[in-house]
Amino acid sequence: MRVICAGHANWDVTLHVGHLPTADSEARIYERHSGGGGSAANTAVALAQLGVSTGIIGSVGADANGRSARSELRERGVDTTELQIVEGQTAVKYLVVAPDGEAFVLGTDGVNEAVDLDDVSEAYIGAADHLHLTGQDPETAGKLAEIATQAGVSVSFDPGRRCTGRTYDRTLEVADIVFLNRRESEMIDSPEECIVVRKHGEGGADAHTPNGTAHHPGYDIDAVDTTGAGDAFAAGFIYAYLSGSDAGYHRPLTVGNACGAIAARSSGTRPELSWDAIESVRESATGSNQ
Repeated sequence: MRVICAGHANWDVTLHVGHLPTADSEARIYERHSGGGGSAANTAVALAQLGVSTGIIGSVGADANGRSARSELRERGVDTTELQIVEGQTAVKYLVVAPDGEAFVLGTDGVNEAVDLDDVSEAYIGAADHLHLTGQDPETAGKLAEIATQAGVSVSFDPGRRCTGRTYDRTLEVADIVFLNRRESEMIDSPEECIVVRKHGEGGADAHTPNGTAHHPGYDIDAVDTTGAGDAFAAGFIYAYLSGSDAGYHRPLTVGNACGAIAARSSGTRPELSWDAIESVRESATGSNQ
């Protein structure tokens, strides 16, 4: 199985604070760490941890952060052949996380949407089993989706936070799977013929299909940091969906929720995923969550 992820590759600085500050207030930072981030990169790393051959299409700057982000992806087993290096600064995201795991994000523009479509190898996409698109420039996403569809490669799309004020009609028209949280569901009209996976955080997730709806209630965990949980969920769902021997959605939702739970109870956007950890989460749940 080979999955290509396309979208943002950033450098993340995570700040754990005593509380999320309001206007004209101050919060104490009690933990700080940095490392690679970006939804496409996070999902690619998660898939690699699950044993999937993965690659990434995106762009980073020709700076120290870009070199570090690229090197970290390679060390995690992600093919960076199509991760373009362009002049400019790599996008940096500052993730401010409260003790209950809730967070907000501050970001620099950077060059994480500077992909030159003329330099993207169509053969690279065509050789994959699946293309996973995350929030990025709509024209880039649409073109990559079209290339994949024409090559007979299935497509999933997770728009993320950057969907505000953007139109992804071309991508949505051909996507086989669309991942949405509650906020995104209010902003995006997804096609009826595709699989729409709605993520409800601690409330689990649903898979809405033309033939009905499947639900998994999720897992009861103490959240530490919810950033990256959606990317881990998508990786687990995609793996289980592509490797499934039947058309059911219980296993993809189960594995996706387990991966999301592992991410939410871990600090940072890239949790240490393993099948042992996934089974541990499943076994610790009540019978109704299996």
